[in-house]
Amino acid sequence: MNQLIVFLPLLIILGAFMYIASRRQRRAMQATIDLHESLQVGDRVHTTSGLEATIAGITDDTVDLEIAPGVVTTWMKLAIRDRIEEDVEDDAESAEIIETDADEPGRITKD
Repeated sequence: MNQLIVFLPLLIILGAFMYIASRRQRRAMQATIDLHESLQVGDRVHTTSGLEATIAGITDDTVDLEIAPGVVTTWMKLAIRDRIEEDVEDDAESAEIIETDADEPGRITKD
């Protein structure tokens, strides 16, 4: 009887850890499914191997990725890791950068 009292809390804690881990895995899987269903032609993406490309075409199981101008390869949708989101802040900052003074070529300042 004493052994049951010792092991019961351990079993409950183990069960809780397994439940939490399975919930995280389900959430991650659902996020991946949602990403793959939302892909559109023209989206910039990363593959699981680290390649950056633009989606040129989509079928049920595959995507055609343009990895360089005129170079299109076919990949499984499962190889798409994430979508590259454009940073609005970076675009605004780069528009503010101007080149000044001919005396110091290559010197760049911000206004």
